[in-house]
Amino acid sequence: MKALQWIVAAGALAVLAGCASPPGTGGTAGPPVAAPTLKVGDRWVYRGKDGYRVPVLWEETHEIVAIAPQGITVRIAGKGNTVDFQRTETWTAPGVVTVGAVYESETDRFDPALVRWKYPMATGDTWNQTLRDLNKPPGPYGGIRRQVSVGGYESVTTPAGTFDAIKLRIFMQLDDETFWRYPTQCNYLVWYAPAVGAMVREEQRSHYREKEGIDSGTVPGQFATIELVSFTPGAR
Repeated sequence: MKALQWIVAAGALAVLAGCASPPGTGGTAGPPVAAPTLKVGDRWVYRGKDGYRVPVLWEETHEIVAIAPQGITVRIAGKGNTVDFQRTETWTAPGVVTVGAVYESETDRFDPALVRWKYPMATGDTWNQTLRDLNKPPGPYGGIRRQVSVGGYESVTTPAGTFDAIKLRIFMQLDDETFWRYPTQCNYLVWYAPAVGAMVREEQRSHYREKEGIDSGTVPGQFATIELVSFTPGAR
């Protein structure tokens, strides 16, 4: 079952790679996205909502707190009706993450480094990775698998305003399989705005399947939307 789930996702991306604008992303072709010029003090504030009948609501702030030859340090803090978290990410370059998160607020140490954004990003680009979280001992079930396809541009409106954004589809399989359940499968749609050098909207869906048994079935996970509320550039 685990192999079949990933084969289906990988097969879907093989189809996406042959399209000018991958199905499910849409938009129109535009210029490649160059890596942003980051500055200490750059700050992005997001508002998130996750869940069904009684959703979790929160606001989180991402701020560049240091830039040095060895890397970029980003402080992330979020707080809401039932959540309160902080973490620090380390990037070797814009979009290249050695310490950070790929699922909710859990902090991982990636080997190799996670390529969150692969600059320059252009419509039709794809990339994939298999990652290990060095915070966990090696296990029998495999690491994090991540595949990204880049679609076209479209206008998207968030609480921070309206942006010309390029869309990305992310399929991801987590490293959380156990003896009783298969790994979490994630399907994310991201709008990235070059004007702010970051994501401005993200829709997150995830689930996992229980292994064979009388009560086995599919268990829903994320049903989240995250949007940019404000962007404040740092001092030049």
